[in-house]
Amino acid sequence: MSNSFKAAYTGTKNFTQQQVRTANATGFGAAADDYAERGIDLNEHLIMNKPATFFFRVNNNTMAAAGIHKNNVLIVDRSIRPADGKIVVATIDGELLIRRVLLRNSKLMLTIDGDAQSWVAINEFQQITVWGIVTCIINMVEPALLQYANAAMK
Repeated sequence: MSNSFKAAYTGTKNFTQQQVRTANATGFGAAADDYAERGIDLNEHLIMNKPATFFFRVNNNTMAAAGIHKNNVLIVDRSIRPADGKIVVATIDGELLIRRVLLRNSKLMLTIDGDAQSWVAINEFQQITVWGIVTCIINMVEPALLQYANAAMK
């Protein structure tokens, strides 16, 4: 996770967008599709707590079974409490990881989806911090956008 965004969201909701039409991916659009909707503000839809929200770029496919792939951008909210089944960004002994939380017999374990042998029971000697909860996964499918995003990080 060395290529991560480490700054909180600092954008604004005060901007204009072109009108966005609804898309029907299964066939012909409905007659009502001729009427455009107002612009979509992704910040409004994807960020619940602006000061506690951070973005991370994933640098491997360890959590692919959970739908998290290399080059995805994760939206992480630090204000949400860890709970059984949540996907978290955590540090274990200084290493930044993405894992799913398992609570078993009042013990915290972290696991990789799709790998039953991957769970890590946290012991009293390990330094662990659950940094935040993954709330959204952004998957860029256009290669030009990925190149643009990579260039912006340099």
